[in-house]
Amino acid sequence: MIKFGTLHKKWMKQDSAYRKEYEALEEEFALAAAVARARMRSGLSQAELAKRMKTTQSTVARLESGRMMPSTRTLGRFAKATGHKLKISFEPVRKRG
Repeated sequence: MIKFGTLHKKWMKQDSAYRKEYEALEEEFALAAAVARARMRSGLSQAELAKRMKTTQSTVARLESGRMMPSTRTLGRFAKATGHKLKISFEPVRKRG
């Protein structure tokens, strides 16, 4: 069985359409990963976090999976519930050469 990571690396090198689509979603993947890391750092389960946020465990799971793009209000509630500070920034786009 081939691991997804192995396929991903291969496709990123060999398939320009795959690479373009992946790069278009890169920020969403980064946000989902940051959300999951923050919850784990807080030591909370998805269910515990959901209770603090007054939402459902499935909503927290969708946040962590990247299947939804959360509002700044939701991110603020998430930050408060996990003991983090929400910081949003704009950074210059790096031109690919």
